[in-house]
Amino acid sequence: MPSPRILWQPDTTTRQNSHLNHYMQWLGQHHNLHFKDYESLWQWSVDHLEDFWQSLWNYFDIIGHGNTEKVLSGREMPDFQWFKGQKINYAEHIFRKKSAQQPAIIFQSEQHSQTTISWAELEQQTAAFAHFLKQSGIKPGDRVAAFLPNSPHAIVAALACMSVGAVWSSCSPDFGAASIADRFAQIEPRIFIAVDGYAYGGKSFDKSDVVRDVCARLTSVEKVVWVPFLQQAPTLPADLPNAITWGEIMSQDNVSPLQFEALPFSHPIWVLYSSGTTGVPKAITHSHGGNLLEHLKYLHFHNDVHTGERFFWYSTTGWMMWNFTLAALLAGATIVLYDGSPGFPDLNVLWALAEQTRITHFGTSAPFLVGCMKNGIKPSTFDLSSLRSIGSTGSPLPPEAFAWVYENVKQDLWLSSMAGGTDVCTAWVGGNPLLPLREGEIQCRCLGCAMEAWDEDGHAVPTGEVGEMVVTKPMPSMPVYFWNDPDGSKYRSSYFEQYPGVWRHGDWLRLSPHSDQPTPGLQILGRSDATLNRQGVRIGTAEIYRALDQIPALQDSLIINMEYADGTDWMPLFVLLKPGQMLDAALINTIKTTLRTTYSPRHVPDEIIPVPDIPYTISGKKMETPVKKVFQGKPLEKAYNKDSMRNPEAMAFFIEMAAARK
Repeated sequence: MPSPRILWQPDTTTRQNSHLNHYMQWLGQHHNLHFKDYESLWQWSVDHLEDFWQSLWNYFDIIGHGNTEKVLSGREMPDFQWFKGQKINYAEHIFRKKSAQQPAIIFQSEQHSQTTISWAELEQQTAAFAHFLKQSGIKPGDRVAAFLPNSPHAIVAALACMSVGAVWSSCSPDFGAASIADRFAQIEPRIFIAVDGYAYGGKSFDKSDVVRDVCARLTSVEKVVWVPFLQQAPTLPADLPNAITWGEIMSQDNVSPLQFEALPFSHPIWVLYSSGTTGVPKAITHSHGGNLLEHLKYLHFHNDVHTGERFFWYSTTGWMMWNFTLAALLAGATIVLYDGSPGFPDLNVLWALAEQTRITHFGTSAPFLVGCMKNGIKPSTFDLSSLRSIGSTGSPLPPEAFAWVYENVKQDLWLSSMAGGTDVCTAWVGGNPLLPLREGEIQCRCLGCAMEAWDEDGHAVPTGEVGEMVVTKPMPSMPVYFWNDPDGSKYRSSYFEQYPGVWRHGDWLRLSPHSDQPTPGLQILGRSDATLNRQGVRIGTAEIYRALDQIPALQDSLIINMEYADGTDWMPLFVLLKPGQMLDAALINTIKTTLRTTYSPRHVPDEIIPVPDIPYTISGKKMETPVKKVFQGKPLEKAYNKDSMRNPEAMAFFIEMAAARK
């Protein structure tokens, strides 16, 4: 099979100035290690784990407050420990990048005009909130929960928590009370930071009643911090117990200068949550040291973020890409925050933001880029001269969207598709400033990530074939544990059940060989737990969606395959049509022909069904598995969790249809 066409090549300046090139030169100078290409460097990084991660400690000049007894203790996942005996603080590494030359944060929302926060202001506000935490008796290991929009308040509070050793956890304001409680009740926070409301899509949403409801459910909360964001009024609701306004905290007297608690390398930094589509979300706990090393590695080597550049990723505080955006401060970048709808008043709003704030690295989701493509958006009409890279994650980016970026955004642009997740708060696979970018492919496996594609029996499949994405060796950013999982059973069952001692991520992976370079490209072909097992042939759902994205009449789609005991199966395709479109015989024929000619007859659905909406999780994942469970007749409370959904009303159609088919 011929290699996909090359859409971008790094020029000599990009290669020479890249952090990755500097690191390779540093290895040669300091360790007499010389690598002819990226693939040989990657192979060394996974064959010599201790040497590689110790080299990052030295290269990034990590501020340690202890003595490393051993870089890696134990090899069997998940029973391992990194940098035993060492103590660090993530926030300390952020503030060593403070500068008077550029702002720390640029913020804009639907209701707030653009503002900037200097490094001095960020440090002052962080110190004020850290002072409040200490005055409230917060100690290392105590939890602080936040119900906040993507505003500077969240950045300040998270950095303050890091500085004192408190454990941070956040949800975005579009979560409902039950969904928030499902998450935060597990970690028993002592402090709860709550916003009064937010604006989205031109509408205002008052969340005061939700905050009251959550406070009633979270019996561990001792103090509530009230953040006026929607109304911008400092008045506290009378019925909030032990509450204080954000403004009161920021105006405290005698605030101590910001200090940093020296914490064990594996000390928890924040708790992130699985989507919780079929049950209570898992409380995935990450470490100061693991995330520090991993974020330094990815942002420098695979995103190539430089001091003074401007880094943006469209996110909410309920998605790990918010944590990743905060991490760009480690590279001395200015982070750009936006709170609101990416489609209001239209899909040009974020491209206008990129022009106004001179964004260097623009991060978004694959559905956003596909949406721009399908709606005829032309970002090239904006001044994007500062834009150097576009990052995409959240779901597989189809090849057509790769091409659209180069035809409609900017030709001399580095499109960096990446994949990872909440589980590791980073990307396993992603960009590379030394390699060409091919249409439809992720550029490389990241350094230190021993990733392979395996078959059901635990054997690596040949390059070019599809297999389960697995990681065979430990990484520092893997969770230290799940909160409230004392025997580790939830943690083990989530990743290590199918292949003992090997991390199974739950995605289909194809490593694609290229004759002109040793580094294989990668394709993520959808979730393996939503696999279409069609007459014994496994089909990734991403392939279906990639083909359907070419059909202008379709707004969105979802596909499942029902396997029955008698050996038969039924594969329905649910389609959301664009306004004014009809699912007539001509469109049905177009859909079937597209799938048959693009892939194979097995990809053609048995039935094509129009739906009023496609169900999504709050974090933007299509809910294929929950829909399948509904058709399997599982109890609804076990099939899906409506509080984890962005649009819970979308499930009504599938519930009614499943009941009618019984």
